[in-house]
Amino acid sequence: MIRLAIIALVIAAVLAVLGFGGAAGTFVGIAKLLFGIAIALFLIFLVLGLLAGKGIKDAID
Repeated sequence: MIRLAIIALVIAAVLAVLGFGGAAGTFVGIAKLLFGIAIALFLIFLVLGLLAGKGIKDAID
């Protein structure tokens, strides 16, 4: 998902250089959205991984 956000930023930069400001702004918005989703998923899976690891450790002991 981070890769898609970077691709969207590169497309936005190319469009901005070519003078398509509206389309560039749209791609920047898409990149922000994708980056926010990626960070949220990372945090969710980080917490779930920590909880699962703690549960397995308690089950073994």
